[in-house]
This record gives sequence, structure tokens and C-alpha cells, in this order.
Amino acid sequence: MSDDRFHVLRQQALAGKLTRRDVLRRGMLLGLSAPAIAALLAACGSSSSSSSSSSSSSSSSSSSSSASSAASTPTSGSGGTTPAAGTATASTSGTPSTGGVSPSGSPATSGQSTIALYSGPPTKRGEGGQLKLLWWEAPTILNGHLSQGTKDYDASRVVSEPLADFDTDGNIVPILADHAPSLENGEVDPKGMSVTWKLKQGVKWSDGQPFTSADVKFTYDFVIDQATAAVTIASYLNIASIDTPDDYTVTIHFKAPAPNWANAFCSYNGYILPQHILKDYVGKNARNAPFNLKPIGTNGFQVVDFVPGDHVDYTVNNNYRDPTKPYFATVNLKGGGDATSAARAAIQLGEVDYSWNLQVTADILKSLQTPSSPGQLVIYPGNGTERILINHSDPNKTVDGQQSHLGTPHPFQSDINVRKAYAMAIDYQTMQNKLYGPAGVATANVLVAPTRFVSKNTSQKFDIAAANTLLDNNGYAKGSGGTRAKNGVKLSVVYQTTVNALRQEEQEIVKNGLQQIGVNCTLKTIDASVFFSSAAGNTDTAAHFYADLEMFTNTAGNPYPINYMQSWWGDPSNIAQKENQWAGNNYSRWQNSQYDSLYNQALTEMDPAKQPPLFIQMNDLVVDNVAVINLIARNGVSGANRKLRNLNLSTWASSELWNISNWSMAS
Repeated sequence: MSDDRFHVLRQQALAGKLTRRDVLRRGMLLGLSAPAIAALLAACGSSSSSSSSSSSSSSSSSSSSSASSAASTPTSGSGGTTPAAGTATASTSGTPSTGGVSPSGSPATSGQSTIALYSGPPTKRGEGGQLKLLWWEAPTILNGHLSQGTKDYDASRVVSEPLADFDTDGNIVPILADHAPSLENGEVDPKGMSVTWKLKQGVKWSDGQPFTSADVKFTYDFVIDQATAAVTIASYLNIASIDTPDDYTVTIHFKAPAPNWANAFCSYNGYILPQHILKDYVGKNARNAPFNLKPIGTNGFQVVDFVPGDHVDYTVNNNYRDPTKPYFATVNLKGGGDATSAARAAIQLGEVDYSWNLQVTADILKSLQTPSSPGQLVIYPGNGTERILINHSDPNKTVDGQQSHLGTPHPFQSDINVRKAYAMAIDYQTMQNKLYGPAGVATANVLVAPTRFVSKNTSQKFDIAAANTLLDNNGYAKGSGGTRAKNGVKLSVVYQTTVNALRQEEQEIVKNGLQQIGVNCTLKTIDASVFFSSAAGNTDTAAHFYADLEMFTNTAGNPYPINYMQSWWGDPSNIAQKENQWAGNNYSRWQNSQYDSLYNQALTEMDPAKQPPLFIQMNDLVVDNVAVINLIARNGVSGANRKLRNLNLSTWASSELWNISNWSMAS
């Protein structure tokens, strides 16, 4: 760790901003020596702040042992791993706890709120020149309600904002809202039937028009129109009506109790749309709106130029509500390339200031960062899993103008024994240790965060012999070429994912295992901008799923993860198909009545004590039925210029760019 970073921690300790427990935790994560930690503990002890006196019994010898362990051994927890030494997981003081409430209506969790790089000094608007970003999956649309890709949510977030976002602890962070609603302030109905949001006053759209409650109501009208085919519609289905008694008050009435009342209008589901710009583009005309390529927003930047699949150029929004921000005058978000080159560009070469989603192999991550490199790895706890989706419909048969038709069962993947054999044929530990390292840990669960919803009932098993025995016992016999068949149908699959060097290595591990159990596997790779496209006419999208297996990461996105669990809700309206322009969230076409019943209960369960069993049972049904095969619980891994400040990366926020108007650069 550089002297500068040690100095920052020491100054925070001296100022009473860190408890002794904080010093121990951060020292271990950063790989500090025992003497260094002892020095920080001494600085912490010299503060008169009462908060710095906790954990006083910790000794420097135990610090040394723990630091050594933490520097070399990843540990599981909430679906992630503890970052290895040398990665940035620094001060969270840039964004204090908001004092809000969790979406269930319970008091907010106390403690540190977000993960930041470091806090920077006060800034002046536009004094920072250009910020260079590299998203190796290029954005293709800038309306988050019409997008199915993180790349598009991120590029949209530089301009657009929700009413609120979430910090790493799952607390509500007001954005366009003035403050977080709560039971205590009377703005959340104890029965979950309504919530009232008070809006910030004086906020303007980038074209100078005032932001009001009418825009919030319009966003609902835009999304809820089925002809719009908004991918965020599920977050709004429980809304019965919206009242806007004045320009700065929005009261949402629900059809049924809403434990997830902070779902609509929040995080990536909740980007608020300008009524005066989009009022003529609701419904079938939604995808023709010029807004989709050049949005008007309330965040610190506005779009100057956008070439889908290539780049977005932004400049300062001079109508932004904070006159001292943003620090950067312009932002260039370059799209395309691959994760490895993106990692090198930010960490090793310093060609860009920030590169996203560094899904590259562990050995490359380790080799890129040196003490003299201009950039560094930034690892923060994630909430999603890399998984293999199993198509439960037949991708090789066309019905009503579409393949993978809901009413056409897959010829052999409908058999749970085949799916169980698949799951036993995958070498999860090799995938974790060789490919991910500090960036992820093997998991059987689909739901890996928050902790209270994580099942302890599941496990993974790599056992080629058992998989072969299972197929033998169920009538799948190997032919002369080694491929199994039953009733004349060969076990031959197409396995698709995005173009990414790490994912191609994952594919090879999976293919090797499948071949050992007699399953012929053809690998297919698709450019991410195509795979995650929301274009209804593009048959190579993840939602079309015109293959037998496909692999990608999906994230929970909300501390009450009901929308995340919608991926397995079997209502036909939620199945990705031609009838809804493939905007449904259930790509696998798996249906299970028990799961649906639990899902429907979780939609309205207001008792925090009764919520975890519902989510755990849903998770276990997905895992036990091998509806998907979960591989790795992924952390967020990005590359950042060492001088970047105030990143405040969050496990639950809408985007890594959610805080971009607060970013700055040290001199």
C-alpha cells in the first residue's frame, strides 16, 4: 500500500472517523503489516472521539495473524469474497449513512454505507477536464426502461436519476427525493398499502424545464402501458394509483401490501422520465423516441453525441442542482473491446480513468497491478451470480413464428435427471480458483445477498462418475461416438454466452465435463451488444434464448430482491416470448406452481421475520430442480485511476456510475 493511502487512513483515525474495529478490518483487507496496523491503532487511540475506543482489547499480534490470513485467503460471505491485499476497498466516509429505512419498512442498518476509493476536497464545476470511461460492452440505448443490459443502465445513469438509490448496506439514499420515507415519519403505511415521497425542490431537467411530481406520475404511465414493452414493468404492476397533490409530493397506492415499496422509481428500475419530452412516445411509439439516443435528464451531465455500440460523449449539465458539481467538464464513455484490454487500459497503461466489469482470469488480475501502475483494482461486494440457464423449451422447433416456444418442451432437458447430470459435470472449484480468484466464489445459490435471504441448504457436487451413472440408469445410452441418446434423440446442445476471454474459458471447463458424460456440446459466442440487446427482431439475444444453454451474470439490484426472483416466476406474461416482444424476465421458460405460490406470497409479505423463509424456499426450489446451474457469486471488479476520488461504489446501487456527479480527481 502506498504511503498516501496509509496517510489517509491515519488522518481518519486521528480525526476519530475510524473505530479500532474499522482500523483492524481495513488493515487486514489492505494487507498491512503488524507494525503498520499498530501505528494506526495508536492513532485511533489518541482521538478523543468516543467512537474510537471500541475493540480496545485487540492486540497487534492478533492483527498480524489476521492480516496475513486475509491477504491470502478469500472468504465467503453474502455471496462474495474478501478482496485480496492490494485492492482498493477504502474509506466509506464520502457518503454517510442516510438514516433511511430498508424497503421492508424496518429501520436502516447502522454503520458504513458505501465503498469509496477516497474522499476528495471540495470542487468547482467543470474544473477537472475530461473523465475517460471504458465499458467493454458497448451501450446501444440510453433509456433504462427499454434496456436489458447493464451497459445501457450505466450509460443512462450518467444522465438519468431515480427517486432514490441504495448503498452497500441496503439503506435508501435519496436522489431526486428529498429524504427517505419511513414508518417513523409516517410516509410509509404500516400495512404496506401506500408510500409518500417528498421531492427535492428546484431541480431542473437539463433543458431548463422544472422537475415535478408530474414527471414521476408520467414515468409510471410510460412503463405500465404494455405496448411500451418496458423491461421494468414488473416493478410497477402492484401500483393501483398515484396521487400528486402538489409539485413536490407523490403518493403511491398499492393494490396489495408492498414490502418492496422502494422498488418502483428506485435504483435501475426507477429512472424518472421527462413528461414534456416523452408525452407523445408512450406505447408502441416508445422505441422511436429521439430521447432513447439523446436523453434529457437531471443528473450532472447531458449527452452530446452517442453512437450505439461505440461511444457516448457527455458534457456538464449547467442546470444541475449542485452549483459546485460535477467536477469533470466532459465524460467520454468508450464502448467495445474486451475485458482484458479494458483492465490493462485502466490499471497498467493509464489510458482511461475507469474501466468496468473486469471479468478476466485471476492470473491477469494479479499481474496487472504493481506499486508503480497508474491504476488499481477496485473490488466491492456483489449481489449476483454467473450462471448457466437451461432452456426448458425446444430451441430447434418453430411454433407460431418463434423458437423456444413456451408450449414446446425441450426433448431431453425437460428431464430433471439430465439437468442433474449437467450440474455434476462442472468443475466449480477450478473455475473459482483458476478463473476468478478474488473476484468470486463458487456457489450453488441463485440468491447470494442480502445475508438474511441466503440459503444454507444447498451444495455443489462435481462428480463425473455419478453423473454418468445417473444417465445410464435413466436410459441415456452412449453410442459409438460417445454421445448419449434416448429414443433416438441425441444429447447434443448449443451453449452460448458473450464474447469474453474468461467466459470462453468457463465454456471450455463446462464443455469438457459435458463431453465426459456423453453430451455433445457446441460452443457459441455472441457480441455482448447483441446478446444483451432488447431488439425484438434480434434472435441472438439472451431473452430469445434460441439455444440449449446460455451463460451470463444476473444481479439482484434491490435489497428486497423480489424482482430478481421474478426470473423464475412462471406466469405466461413473464415468459420471454413474441407476445411481449421478449421483454419477459423468465428466459428459461421454467414453470413450477410451488415456486409461483411462494413468489406471490413474497410480493405482499410485510412481516420481516416471515420474508426470509419465502426467499430461501424459492432459491432452494430453483437449485433442487436445476432450473439453472449457478457457478460463481461475483464481486464487483473494476479498474480505476489511483487519483480518482468519491467513487462510493455500492453493492445495491443502480450503477457503478450512480455517484458520478460527485467524482473528482486528486492533483
